Amino acid sequence: MLKENPLLVFSGRANEPLSEAICNYLQIELGKLRLGKFSDGEIFCQIKENVRGADIFIVQPTGRPSNESLVELLILLDAFRRASPNRVCVVMPYMGYARQDRKDAPRVPITAKLVANLITEAGADRILALDLHASQIQGFFDIPVDHLYAAPVLIDAIQKKNLEKLRLISPDAGGVERARAFAKRLKVDLAIMDKRRPEANKAEIMNVIGQVEGFDCVIVDDIIDTAGTLVKTAEALMERGARSVWAAGVHPVLSGPAVERINNSVIEKVMVTDTLALTEEALASPKIEQLSLAVLLGEAIRRIHEGASVSSLFV
Repeated sequence: MLKENPLLVFSGRANEPLSEAICNYLQIELGKLRLGKFSDGEIFCQIKENVRGADIFIVQPTGRPSNESLVELLILLDAFRRASPNRVCVVMPYMGYARQDRKDAPRVPITAKLVANLITEAGADRILALDLHASQIQGFFDIPVDHLYAAPVLIDAIQKKNLEKLRLISPDAGGVERARAFAKRLKVDLAIMDKRRPEANKAEIMNVIGQVEGFDCVIVDDIIDTAGTLVKTAEALMERGARSVWAAGVHPVLSGPAVERINNSVIEKVMVTDTLALTEEALASPKIEQLSLAVLLGEAIRRIHEGASVSSLFV
């Protein structure tokens, strides 16, 4: 650890367990903050230790509740920028609003770009992100972005299931590249779901492209939100003769009836990471298994702090 630029990790309230696990890996204490609200709901922040000249890493996914998590991150950035650190890096395991990354209809915003601008203007010097919804979102930031992937952790979890006849499933055409990368590492074939989305958070399965009969199918996706698409995909696979259906998702948004849908589905197990903290309902679910990314993120933080290469962690 560099004496002239000490490494300090702080956490917003969006996912404190992940922040603590990262600090355990780095063998440091989590930085001291005071976070609260005024009576009208405005967020208050105070840094409770000296950060002058330090390398600051703020761990804060901007997920549920998205608006509050984002505003809290912006307030934290402003507080640190005014406290004279060496640099401030935002560790954003999940980026809220990333799904609004283009104009796919008339007169709609590109909110992912707006969020990138807000974070940059608030004082971030660097971003450490994980499985952005679209890789090109890196270009929305005018500061360096280290973009990591949870694939190694999820692939290891899939291998430990010891599925005899494994087939990877992309839930839509947009996820083919991700599923193909998993399939290549696991040395298995790929099938693709043909679906259409009449409106947000609603999907209809139209067809299955590829052979799934007799296979143990693992659906690979980045975000599991309401789980509607996931459950319908699983049902379609079973109707076409799949032996069993599993799922691997990076970001467990799990909003609305997601957990109930998963519990009542034909899916054997949904493997997710800890980019977002699970609700008590999700933690109690026998079908949801959470995997830790603390080592991956902690190692990336250590290398950024020491000026070492992070590229070997990108695979």
